[in-house]
Amino acid sequence: MEPDLSELSEQIALDPTQFIGIPLALIGAVFLSLGAQFQHRGVVKVESHTVDSLGKGLNGKQLALLLARPSWVIGTVMLGLAIMFQLGSLYFAPIIVVQPLGAIALVITSILNSRINHVQLNRKSITAIVMCVGGVFLFVGVAAFTAVDKPVTDRQLVTILIILAVVLVLAAVAFGMFRHRIRAIFYVILAGVLYGFVATLAKVVLGRLQQGEFDWLTWLCVIGLLGATALGAYFVQNAYASGPPDLVIAGLTVVDPMVAVAIGILVLGEASQAPLWAIGVFILAGVIAVWGVFQLARNHPQTRL
Repeated sequence: MEPDLSELSEQIALDPTQFIGIPLALIGAVFLSLGAQFQHRGVVKVESHTVDSLGKGLNGKQLALLLARPSWVIGTVMLGLAIMFQLGSLYFAPIIVVQPLGAIALVITSILNSRINHVQLNRKSITAIVMCVGGVFLFVGVAAFTAVDKPVTDRQLVTILIILAVVLVLAAVAFGMFRHRIRAIFYVILAGVLYGFVATLAKVVLGRLQQGEFDWLTWLCVIGLLGATALGAYFVQNAYASGPPDLVIAGLTVVDPMVAVAIGILVLGEASQAPLWAIGVFILAGVIAVWGVFQLARNHPQTRL
């Protein structure tokens, strides 16, 4: 039994180099929070000077006007820095350890948005934020100690790409059919789902580069990553137009890691060593965190109903 336990311990434990990913992820969360605040300000200003597009999606003219808004440009640069730090953290550490640390951005964004816009968060909103952050950390806290980090096989990679293709098609169809009745929570959830795939594919591409493998499947990963990033970014801008920035960050920092970890569990088999009680905790923590997002959407003082 001793060799098996030793082998399992080596698979799970972080070595000193992998710990570098944790501060990088935290720095990225700070830039994510600041970028969201600046981008939200730019979107709101553009909407205030153009025809109201609430529930219809930003049109081409509005997207072009965003490039002329200094606040939106600054926010975009900060989000770019957030992505760089996130990629750095994924290079050093497993996705289930560093990806959920972005939940720190929700706390920072909520405080910033409250101070900047002089909006007092009500008790229900604060409770919802605690549910989001608490659920995420509970989910990944258990996953980090029960998961096994395994190399991605070609078959698993094809499965991920097929699921992403289905998600992209369904997202495009849903947006086309219901764009006149869409609210912020729709954009938030879909953007979070897409960015969950972006994080997963980014980790796969970085892993393949480390292993010296850059074949046609890797190129498909890059294409899927870019497509999901572009559509996710568009959904995020529409979410800013119809909801407060902390709601957007709540969706991204809850749904994003949930999707990434779910792929790791269901497709990559990273929970194959997890005991039965851990599976129960995963389900409970996921329900708590997602419910927190919906409660924040319903009770936030700035949410447009």
